[in-house]
Amino acid sequence: MTNDFKTRVTMDPSGFVLLADAVPGIVQEIRYYSTYNFIGDRIDGYEEPCALLTKEAARALKAVAGEVYVQGYRLKIFDAYRPATAVRHFVLWGIEDLDLRMKPYFYPDLPKQELFKRGYIASQSSHSRGSAVDLTLLDMRTGKEVDMGSPFDLFSEVSHPDYKGVTEEQYENRMLLQGIMMRHGFLPIDCEWWHFCLKDEPYPDTYFEFPVSSAYLKK
Repeated sequence: MTNDFKTRVTMDPSGFVLLADAVPGIVQEIRYYSTYNFIGDRIDGYEEPCALLTKEAARALKAVAGEVYVQGYRLKIFDAYRPATAVRHFVLWGIEDLDLRMKPYFYPDLPKQELFKRGYIASQSSHSRGSAVDLTLLDMRTGKEVDMGSPFDLFSEVSHPDYKGVTEEQYENRMLLQGIMMRHGFLPIDCEWWHFCLKDEPYPDTYFEFPVSSAYLKK
């Protein structure tokens, strides 16, 4: 199915892999499968709490995982491939002014509509192209997430990677993650320290619709 001359939407999962198979040892907390996210419901298209990525992005992330491992860390994944169906769920939620259940936890200082204007939520997401990932570092000594100065999906200036209001240690942790990701071909964005997209993504003009499900990859 084609939606314009530049982009297309497809259900074909043949270029994707289950991230746990491609990158052994990762930790997964797929927030959009749960109800603990900025909407407060499981998001459409998330049929299983697993991360999927394009083969190319998974290969690059395996190299990232190897580098952080020798420094005493593991990768913790919050989100990877995100179906276009899920993005539509986000957009429809944004239109509904009355649903503010999760505002205190994820966007305490912003009106819902500002989340789109400021780039925290997009009407077309790089995640739907299959080579973007939201992640952090897990300290193997403590078993806890490394302190980045703000939690995942806190839509606030404090989550900008270069925000100077965090402590020196928190800022260094952000730069550690960013530096390693960039060394292996991922690009950051300016409003979320956790989000990276493969620079040479294999499907730059394609948005995928198939559900987040390991079973779907085997069809």
